[in-house]
Amino acid sequence: MPEVDRAAARRRRHKRIRAKVSGTQERPRLNVFRSLQHIYAQVIDDWEGETLVSASTVDLAIRPQLDGLSKTEQARVVGEAVAERALEKGIGTVVFDRGGYKYHGRVKALAEAAREMGLEF
Repeated sequence: MPEVDRAAARRRRHKRIRAKVSGTQERPRLNVFRSLQHIYAQVIDDWEGETLVSASTVDLAIRPQLDGLSKTEQARVVGEAVAERALEKGIGTVVFDRGGYKYHGRVKALAEAAREMGLEF
């Protein structure tokens, strides 16, 4: 049985998603990346090629809130933080880019927390 390269499969899925999903100035892209230990979220304007706001579990402002939380709970905190920062910059609606991951677990927790904070997608 051939060995499956999970990272390459995720990159292929992400490439397929990115062919359809693009962030504009009016509606930037909320991108999610998760590693085994951390989760990262960025709001990106693809027209200008710049990150407008970001939050992650390695962010020094968020780090103290994460002690003793599960990775899913940490993803919720990151989702709330990225939504709060986006709303402060006047970004109310985004397009969600799940990064080739299933909409499940940490990715879902981050997205739902961002929605609860008022970010629309």
